[in-house]
Amino acid sequence: MNPETKLRKAEIEDRDIIWEIIQQSIERRRQDGSTQWQNGYPNLGTVESDIAKGFGYVLTVDGEIAVYAALILNDEPAYSKIEGAWLSNGEFVVVHRVAIDEKFAGQGMTKKLFDHIEDFTRSHGVQSVKVDTNHDNIAMLKILESKGYSYCGEVLLADGMRKAFEKIII
Repeated sequence: MNPETKLRKAEIEDRDIIWEIIQQSIERRRQDGSTQWQNGYPNLGTVESDIAKGFGYVLTVDGEIAVYAALILNDEPAYSKIEGAWLSNGEFVVVHRVAIDEKFAGQGMTKKLFDHIEDFTRSHGVQSVKVDTNHDNIAMLKILESKGYSYCGEVLLADGMRKAFEKIII
């Protein structure tokens, strides 16, 4: 039987579980030799801010939190300056801070997350999903390619240049 996956808004009660998942992801990035998330970001304050602003979302598997992501509508100042070009100029959902619980790693949960994000985007009448990742985050680069995201160029975030991707949803 397939486990039931649901995307829901994160609640403040989820904070500690989300923070543990992010810490696992920070350590995985480090072990993979990635520079992403190795400078104190994201941190517990980031998680609390995401939840307070309504940006924090969790993908649950049979009610258990498996993946965390921040979904932000039309608001990523760094995306206004891209070395390259976005596919569209319409409304968009930004995906940030994707982190998966290690016990769900390797089970396709990040792909399921992106399926849910695309459904979320469609249901809100938003044109596209935009996301960035570090040049050395091979796992995320492979997921974005497999999900049909187009490489659009590079954007400068606080901790350096990131590869930027977009997928038109509607």
